[in-house]
Amino acid sequence: MAAWRAFVFIVLTGAACVLLTGLTPILFPALSSQLIHVLQNSLGLFSGALSLVYLGLWMGVGAEDRIVRFTIGYGSMGLALAAVTMAVLTLLSPAQRWHDLLQLTAVINGLAVLLPAIASARAATLGDRLARGIFGSTAPLAVMVFGLYARGLHVELGLGIWILTAVCTIGFFMLGTYMGLRRDRLNRKLERLAGLAQGDDPATGLPKGSVLVSKVDDAFWRSARTNQQCTVICLHVRNLYELAETAGHNADKQILSAMSARMRRAVGFRNVVGLYHPRCFVVVISTDRQSRLVEKLLQRLHYLMAKPLRVSGPDGANYVFVPRFGIGAVAVTGHDADPAVVIDQAEALALAAEHHAHAEPKATDPPV
Repeated sequence: MAAWRAFVFIVLTGAACVLLTGLTPILFPALSSQLIHVLQNSLGLFSGALSLVYLGLWMGVGAEDRIVRFTIGYGSMGLALAAVTMAVLTLLSPAQRWHDLLQLTAVINGLAVLLPAIASARAATLGDRLARGIFGSTAPLAVMVFGLYARGLHVELGLGIWILTAVCTIGFFMLGTYMGLRRDRLNRKLERLAGLAQGDDPATGLPKGSVLVSKVDDAFWRSARTNQQCTVICLHVRNLYELAETAGHNADKQILSAMSARMRRAVGFRNVVGLYHPRCFVVVISTDRQSRLVEKLLQRLHYLMAKPLRVSGPDGANYVFVPRFGIGAVAVTGHDADPAVVIDQAEALALAAEHHAHAEPKATDPPV
């Protein structure tokens, strides 16, 4: 959901910026001038309303004081209403009045810059340190709004102002993206520490239990819908508690955290990764039926997950943990497969592979 919000924000705000640069008739010559004027007078206001809504989600408006909630709530509604009003006025007015309407839109958007400044300044006063970054981003936002509307109104300000406008526009997008990522990381860390991530393992942050089963079921449905093959991979760690006595009872959490990071590195972020139980990692990947991606992924898992890792003990000493594991994979072609049954089958194959690898004589073992 956070990725979709960021995508919509960039597309909507970026489109509003492009419309005011005068490049729209060149990039899209088929668009009528009336439609371009309607979008110029409304899209910027809509993006402002959306930005305020996202700012409210970023700050946690429900937990803030009345001033922040009032500024963001009523400000976003006011900008949305203004966008609809300006769109209707542009449609009903003659083309000669477009310039006057765009001037009015510029004034409204210029005043709207004060709303995030007020909300972020108030949040910073209340103790939200990250809100200072949002308050700082209102400066390039103001320059961006001024420069783009001046460009849209064909006001000649010189090359230096246009360069400054472009730099501030890029700076605003980059700073906003950075602050969003920082808040998201902080929220995830707090959720993990407070135990609020329902259905997630506290040591790894991976889904477990019924949450994992539901995600696997969703992956089955999506794969069947796109006519792809879904593969469930289980990695069973046999010696997870090997260092419990020497490195302390916290050793298994360190091991799980490190191995989950390796798992994500091997699998990526588009596939489902979960923890069926402390010793069993689950990966769900969707591929074309003739693809060798699963085979390559299994090779990568064997390579990355087998590397030794260091575990810190309560006395500050470091211990080396060498994972011993087995991997099993089950391919699923239909959407009606039982996810719990498939996971159990993959885990059984992982246990069998683990037992087979443990039973094989090593090269240094004497022949029987």
